Amino acid sequence: MLRPVLLISVLSVLVHSRCLDNDPFGADQPPKCGYDSCPKPKPGYINVHLVPHTHDDVGWLKTVDQYYYGINNLIQDVSVEYIIDSVVDELKKDPEKKFIYVETAFFWHWWTRQTEERQQDVKKLVADGQLEFIGGAWSMNDEAVTNYMSIIDQFTWGLRKLNDTFGNCGHPKVGWQIDPFGHSKEQASLFAQLGFDGFFMGRIDYQDKRHRLKTKDMEMIWQASQDLGSSSDIFSHILYNTYSPPDGFCFDILCSENQIVDDRNSPEYNLDKMLTKFFQWVSLQKSFYKSSNIILTMGNDFTYQYAHSWYKNMDILIREGNKQQSNESAINIFYSTPSCYLKAVHDEKLSYSVKDDDFFPYASDPHSYWTGYFTSRPTIKFYERMGNNYMQVCKQLSALNEHGPEEQVELNQMRSAMGVMQHHDAITGTEKQHVAADYARQLAEGFAKCDLLTSAALNKLMKLSPHEKQVDEDMTEKPKHSLPEEKLSFQSCNLLNISSCPISERHSRFVVTVYNPQSQNVSKYVRLPIVNQATYTVYDPEGKILVTQIVPIHPAVLEIPGRSALSQATHELIFQAEDVPPLGYKSYYVSHDSSASHNLHVTVSSDQHMSNDKVSVKLDPYNGPIKGFVKEGYEVDIDHSYYYYQPMVGNNEIFANRSSGAYIFRPNGTARVINDKPARVLYKGLLVNELHVTYSNWTSEVVRLYANEHFVEFEWLVGPIPMDQAGKIKFGKEIISRFDSNIESNGTFYTDSNGRQLLKRTLNARPSWDFHGEEDVSSNYYPVTSRIVINDANVRLAVITDRAQGGSSLGSGQVELMVHRRLSHDDAFGVGEALNEEAFGKALVVRGTHYVTVGTNLLQPQIERQLEISKMIGPWIFFTPVGDVSYSEWSQAHNMQYSGLVNALPENVQILTLEPWKERSLLLRLEHIYQKDEDPINNATTVDLQKLFKPFRINSVKETTLGANQWSEESSRLKWLHESNQVIDGDEKNSVHQANPAGASSDYQVVLHPMQIRTFIVDVSFLS
Repeated sequence: MLRPVLLISVLSVLVHSRCLDNDPFGADQPPKCGYDSCPKPKPGYINVHLVPHTHDDVGWLKTVDQYYYGINNLIQDVSVEYIIDSVVDELKKDPEKKFIYVETAFFWHWWTRQTEERQQDVKKLVADGQLEFIGGAWSMNDEAVTNYMSIIDQFTWGLRKLNDTFGNCGHPKVGWQIDPFGHSKEQASLFAQLGFDGFFMGRIDYQDKRHRLKTKDMEMIWQASQDLGSSSDIFSHILYNTYSPPDGFCFDILCSENQIVDDRNSPEYNLDKMLTKFFQWVSLQKSFYKSSNIILTMGNDFTYQYAHSWYKNMDILIREGNKQQSNESAINIFYSTPSCYLKAVHDEKLSYSVKDDDFFPYASDPHSYWTGYFTSRPTIKFYERMGNNYMQVCKQLSALNEHGPEEQVELNQMRSAMGVMQHHDAITGTEKQHVAADYARQLAEGFAKCDLLTSAALNKLMKLSPHEKQVDEDMTEKPKHSLPEEKLSFQSCNLLNISSCPISERHSRFVVTVYNPQSQNVSKYVRLPIVNQATYTVYDPEGKILVTQIVPIHPAVLEIPGRSALSQATHELIFQAEDVPPLGYKSYYVSHDSSASHNLHVTVSSDQHMSNDKVSVKLDPYNGPIKGFVKEGYEVDIDHSYYYYQPMVGNNEIFANRSSGAYIFRPNGTARVINDKPARVLYKGLLVNELHVTYSNWTSEVVRLYANEHFVEFEWLVGPIPMDQAGKIKFGKEIISRFDSNIESNGTFYTDSNGRQLLKRTLNARPSWDFHGEEDVSSNYYPVTSRIVINDANVRLAVITDRAQGGSSLGSGQVELMVHRRLSHDDAFGVGEALNEEAFGKALVVRGTHYVTVGTNLLQPQIERQLEISKMIGPWIFFTPVGDVSYSEWSQAHNMQYSGLVNALPENVQILTLEPWKERSLLLRLEHIYQKDEDPINNATTVDLQKLFKPFRINSVKETTLGANQWSEESSRLKWLHESNQVIDGDEKNSVHQANPAGASSDYQVVLHPMQIRTFIVDVSFLS
């Protein structure tokens, strides 16, 4: 959305039905969409591409449904339903008119409510190229705090709807990210892999834009991946006016500008004045671009509810403006689309500069760095991360069982909810509070629908077939014990992060099923909330009694507002689920046993260290937190503590009075330590050592070191954050977790791009221009979706996060991550509310985890990447009450372990996607998780698809583009020249042969190179 500007000016202009190529239009009327439908530019003229568009936020100031239906109009008087209605009516009147639409979530909501006649009208408009879909995702996603899995999923979901409905004419050709607050390198790479020819963006740093305008560098070739080469390069365009129309040329009922009056007899006649002003704008904009084509975005937020007013005025501009060509005007005006503009520019065969960094952080003025939203609303960011994890589990379990189409309706609700969550005013935390609550509602409903699917799938997988036998201790076979036939309950405890789970607290016997969505065996320490110090016996699938440990819950957790009504747990029971198989599970039977001798209680220790066989943690001997790590023969000094920034508070009327808010991070001074001598208690045990630290009555943590793990876990709890007050002004706080080490990083650090490639960051510098910053802290903050790293010649330190956060390295050897924010003022960029979340009548409490690992530069990157993946899609725990059924009875009636894979995949390969697709087909994505320099031993890996899965046989396999809406072999991208006159070829691809009838394994060999993702539609037959 467009944010209100300050009262001063910055820079005045600154598949499907088994086949992906079905034609829904009929052979007698071949479609003329795409580049074939584009108007022809006029040689020797400035060709002005008028692009009618609307930007419809999938929630921001109003909820998704309020925006669609036009509810709660005192906040914003808009209705998306009327926008699409109005545009369709206007397009039908004139075949020259065009319009682009972006948000598939809104369009699909509209489409499913139309008559068949109306739908046929729209199909014709799409076939004729009048209505064009741009981007095509479910929502216009943020690029800073979204992870690549969720981005790919929401594009796949949106593109599938368009492809199923409109065939080839539903294939978007460009990415259209006009409102996100900065742009990521990984997003550009994904766009190239989706088969897009271009990337249009609206917001870049004001200094960067000023530099690019001056150097005519508003278009470039973005080299988006050093690993994937030119196949991930993409032509990128920075829009001149963000995405607004030229000043004075907004013709919407929401605008205050004058309409064009071409009646010379009217005293309000203004045509000549308007044409002069328009031509001046065109000439000015043209001066900043190389091409003879320019693009004018004729639309804005939620415009075109009354499309007639727009088109009537644009018709006058086109008609009367082009008449001036007879008076030696060199301006040619016509209706167009971003892809038509792109094709016109391409045909000029110009050369462009190359970019290989990203567009973060984004600043709109000297004191407004949009780096606060990297952390805003940390609970919704965590909930989305949980949603991504559970959706992968839900899709995999659905794919591993033969489910009918009616069962996929439940999965669709989760797909839609997660697609909405990626919106640039959802996961970012930059929406109004009531909208945030609605996002959480949608995701909760998605969880509930997936619960039905996962429960049904696990019931099938756990049920033993009649012919299965048990071999008793005397080696004689006897039939399995038969329990009453009933559907088992598999429940998730989604509040385990605050040590709450009704089943483990209230039931004396239950089964814990640990499902592993990763492609290798995984071991996980399971923590079960229990009441008091009750003792339990835990049996693994082989009947072995496991060693368990009982630890107290940190007292601060027990005092979280509202928790006492949900949970009475005071301790946690811990055991290790070892070697849970890939795409499979292990079940553990847990029973209360007051005489259990294998429950190991932790002991309070006065030691000054915690250690296992991989890492040792040194503690501060003077009652503070940690002092260092020892690993692989290297000793690294590390001080860790929590600090806060006091946010700036102002009236926002001038740049210098900008407040910290939902978008903006603007601290007033340096960080202040909360307590450098916190209270602590060290608990030691065989499975885990825990340091319970209390910094204040609103900040605490548990530092954990598990047996056999490479990392140290810092589980932090922050809130309710108190407000300070000076006179009548209240000040919130912005809380950071900071690690100070003796690593000589010297102003260099690395952050991930959407959970994939690492990018180098340099303190107080930008790769693309000579940077001058007036905000020393916030200008050096970057999005940390999952990892931040510092290193020197020998040692490297990485922090992996459990959600997206803002982070930086403001001093040599230092890493800081912002974990929570509570603010008293708005930052005047549109949301209109202070970021001051509450729950249960108190300021919001947030609990999260940082995973810290140190090591040598040689092996550490692989460890970090594996840890990153394990925390992004970790094992999921299901709980099943079993009443009075004993372990023996349960184990005789159920499969307590299962794997969907024949063998685990190599450690550098993951199954990124396995989900039901159409009829008897599945969507399969394989991913090489390492970058080239992270995997020096084996850069390319081959996977045999025929030897991969247990429950089904693959009959045929065919590769698609990343979004699964085009066959890979049919995707052809435009080629571009960069300034060295070298051709950038967007058509590099690796293909897999379609399986032959004999099913020879050689036809299913898939080669994966570093950072490569390959997508396939596989037809399968389930085995009995």
